[in-house]
Amino acid sequence: MEVVTLYRPLGQNELALIEASGWKRFPPRLAEQPIFYPVMNLAYARQITREWNVPAKGIGHVVKFDVDASFLSRYTVQNVGGKIHDELWVPAEELEVFNDHIIGGIELIETYRA
Repeated sequence: MEVVTLYRPLGQNELALIEASGWKRFPPRLAEQPIFYPVMNLAYARQITREWNVPAKGIGHVVKFDVDASFLSRYTVQNVGGKIHDELWVPAEELEVFNDHIIGGIELIETYRA
C-alpha cells in the first residue's frame, strides 16, 4: 500500500485529544471549523506552529502521520500562499472516514514554546 505522509500543526487541547485516542485519531471539528486541513510538508507545519500557535497559546506542536494514498486521491491539494503552503481540505463531516485511513499512528515530532 502506498502512503502519503502529512503533517498537522496543533495546540495543546487537540494534542491531548489525539493522545486520548491512543494516537490514532484526530478529534471532531468544532462547529466553527468546517474543514480539517492537514498540510503536505514539515516546513509549512513548522511555520504555522511558530507564527500562529505559539504566539496565540504559548505552545504549539507538530505531528506527522501516514494516510493511504489511494484514499487521499479524492482531495485536491490546495495552495494557500507560497510554494510550501500546500494543504488538503477535508470536510468536517468526512473526518471520521479520514481517520479510518490513517496508517499506523499519529506521531508528535516537535514542540515549540514561547
